[in-house]
Amino acid sequence: MEIGSTARAHGVRLLALDEVDSTNSEARRLIEGGERGPLWVVAARQTKGRGRMGREWLSPAGNLHASFIISDFGETLVAPQLGFVAGVAAMRALVSAAGRGRFGLKWPNDLMLDGAKLGGILLENVIVPTGDARAPAASVAIIGIGVNCANAPDDLPYEARALAALGAEAPSAATVFAHLSDALVETLEIWRGGAGFAQLREEWLTYASGLGADIRVALARETVEGRFETIDSSGRLVLATSDGARVVEAGDVLLGPRPIAAGIAR
Repeated sequence: MEIGSTARAHGVRLLALDEVDSTNSEARRLIEGGERGPLWVVAARQTKGRGRMGREWLSPAGNLHASFIISDFGETLVAPQLGFVAGVAAMRALVSAAGRGRFGLKWPNDLMLDGAKLGGILLENVIVPTGDARAPAASVAIIGIGVNCANAPDDLPYEARALAALGAEAPSAATVFAHLSDALVETLEIWRGGAGFAQLREEWLTYASGLGADIRVALARETVEGRFETIDSSGRLVLATSDGARVVEAGDVLLGPRPIAAGIAR
């Protein structure tokens, strides 16, 4: 694994490991030990890979398992936008590396290929002491990105796909990572602690799966159905429902036909 030339020029470093429990967990340990980034932690294999909401992330060799440590990005309030910054970077990297294929983003953090899950983004925030009495704590963000490059699991409740499905010209994990490391530097420069989020939001929407269509969103206590209108200036999902606009802070987007007895709440 090597980072791209643009990333190197911006002082981004790389820690490449053969095996780790989770690149996000390793990044957290490094932060607790004083690391502030910018640093990529990449592993050939993960033994306890994690996805969103504590879900297991299967991590066979040949796929990309990477986490980026970043500090000095601005106010903690804007940290959730980093997931969208990373999503746009991932799309740029995949298009650049693969040169073809129908890539997309499923709100809030899934990477898609031909309607199947290709990867995901796991954003975590670590509060660290600063030693400054005026501002005693600061945030360090971890942007975890996993991409099915060589293999995709086949025992999931949803369809998953790997870049290998593109055929002989499919890029390797190393190739995707080199493009991704450069693309993330570029999107972070546009974002600038939230100042450029509007521009990235527009680009994110060009890749949005289900935009303009009827979708379902599984929440903690209900499943909401409506037309996917947009994401707002904070990155929240905006649905047009029979009861009016519904803004969703967090949930799982469900695409495809509605189940016959889904118990949908409108």
